[in-house]
Amino acid sequence: MPLLRARAYSRGELDAAGEIRRRFVAGRAASRASAPSAIAAARSAAQAAGVAHMGAHALGAAAYAAKARGLSAADESDAIADEIRWQLSIMSEPVRSALHQLPTVGEDSAGPLGAGGLLATGTLGSVIRTIQESLASIGEGDQ
Repeated sequence: MPLLRARAYSRGELDAAGEIRRRFVAGRAASRASAPSAIAAARSAAQAAGVAHMGAHALGAAAYAAKARGLSAADESDAIADEIRWQLSIMSEPVRSALHQLPTVGEDSAGPLGAGGLLATGTLGSVIRTIQESLASIGEGDQ
């Protein structure tokens, strides 16, 4: 679904304001959840809903999904690592390429991946850093 929305957005069939509203509507589910893993899962869905207007939300969706899996497991760090490996294993080449073009987490001056951004610190920042490092090493192997 995010891919179809992104394509429609690129054709001008959707606008940024509408896509931002859609992300916030999806994010309201997090306020209704009580379990930390359910909150993280709802936030993952909200991030995925925002991919059409901002590619960084794809990394946010991946990071929140990994966080949700970690919060629901006995061994949080192993579960997060397993989720990241799984995500990387199912990524198509076009997705890898698109994600590889995003700014490195914590290095941009603005946005959710920026030094003070929502996705740049804590578990989310760590997951995104791991994904980006893995994508970079995959890209180096292709050269």
